[in-house]
Amino acid sequence: MENIKIIRGDITTAKVDAIVNAANETLMGGGGVDGAIHSKAGYKLLEECEKIDVINGVRCPFGEARITGAGNLDAKYVIHTVGPIYFEMKEKADELLKNAYKNSLDLAREKECKSIAIPAISCGVYGFPIAKAAKIAVDVCKLYDDLEVIFYLHGERTYNAWQRAINEKTIKNDDETNKKNTSIGKKIKKFFSNILNKEQI
Repeated sequence: MENIKIIRGDITTAKVDAIVNAANETLMGGGGVDGAIHSKAGYKLLEECEKIDVINGVRCPFGEARITGAGNLDAKYVIHTVGPIYFEMKEKADELLKNAYKNSLDLAREKECKSIAIPAISCGVYGFPIAKAAKIAVDVCKLYDDLEVIFYLHGERTYNAWQRAINEKTIKNDDETNKKNTSIGKKIKKFFSNILNKEQI
């Protein structure tokens, strides 16, 4: 879990290789994090988004990700991903959110990024339950231990949910390590016990 950090702050100030934008399907800017990123990055970001292929008005379907330059942001890239609208997509919302994180991180790897800033995807107007979203985010991001993942979070409730998810995962990992060590210890003890028994015979 050492690769994951959380910050209460403005993601547009992040100094990283890539910044993840919680976008909508058009990639033409919107409210919340999306609007803030486009505002700070400037018109260059919008120009790059306009170059992305459009199918029926959609540049990035739910759960997928697209990458562009970062305009005026202090990053090399912006990775645009579209998380699920929870109340419209309940049955597949969890999987779509996992894919949004995974596809974003895969793009960062492809571009040989070392650090990435990520917001709480789908936790604003898209209404994803925060505690569940935090667990999904941490579960996915812990698998990318070659990347420094920094979550930029708004509000005490969201920050605390991410902190709990990280703590729970750390405790679980510690428990699994202890069980493994205990099992190895028993095998070693049995091994030497068998040797001593043979010598006594």
